[in-house]
Amino acid sequence: MRLIINSDYDKCSRWAADYVAYKIKAARPTKEKPFVMAIPAGSSPLGMFKLLIEMFKKGKISFQNVVFFNMVEYVGLPNNDIKSFHYALWENFFQHIDARQQNIHLLNGQAKDFAKECKNYEKLIRSYGGIDLLIGGVGEDGHIALNEPGSSLVSRTRLKALNRNTLRANARFFNDDVNQVPKTAVTIGIATIMDAKEVMIIASGDKKAEAVHCAVEGSVNHMCPISILQMHEHAMIVCDEDATSKLKADTVRYFNDNEETKFGK
Repeated sequence: MRLIINSDYDKCSRWAADYVAYKIKAARPTKEKPFVMAIPAGSSPLGMFKLLIEMFKKGKISFQNVVFFNMVEYVGLPNNDIKSFHYALWENFFQHIDARQQNIHLLNGQAKDFAKECKNYEKLIRSYGGIDLLIGGVGEDGHIALNEPGSSLVSRTRLKALNRNTLRANARFFNDDVNQVPKTAVTIGIATIMDAKEVMIIASGDKKAEAVHCAVEGSVNHMCPISILQMHEHAMIVCDEDATSKLKADTVRYFNDNEETKFGK
């Protein structure tokens, strides 16, 4: 695992955006062989999205041959609901870039048959040869996508009842009224995440410090889902200094020294 420590959220966003642009350019994607990404729709990627949009408008990057998958959607919200993840991704990213409509694949929170929806989503990901780069945030309790504590480490895309912590955390998007937050969502699974060729998690603020501690210094445990990334061949956490506040000083020093050795900062 790599731990990329920046001084603040803005620098995390810059690092993440530069890395995404680098990976896309290095892949030299074509219509026949696109670069495949999975992206989140919470608050963590907003700075990165803004910078990627700026790169696109300046002609530095194109997304025409990039395939996108999202990772979660609330059950019952229509796509045009401003609180849906579908709406958030279009509002904050897709409508500002040159991604092809047919290359954007989003989970359907209004599916009539969720078992079929989830099975087909996994099948669609495999049809592209898998996800090249999966980008995610992390919850205060260590959840990734909406795989909350207790989720099976071999779970796949599925319907998921949300726990109280997630409902309370997401209430800020629903007028701070936890009763308005949908109680169920459809989410990709932990095994789906682990199948990605590369995983990049963005974590900022001291509220994420416990999750970062669990991911880096804890044991692999289904009660802290992000800890599974210790078993991934190419996983990284891009975080700010506040998010490292519960790590040992020696751990922080190790990862900082490691990055300096690799890249000569």
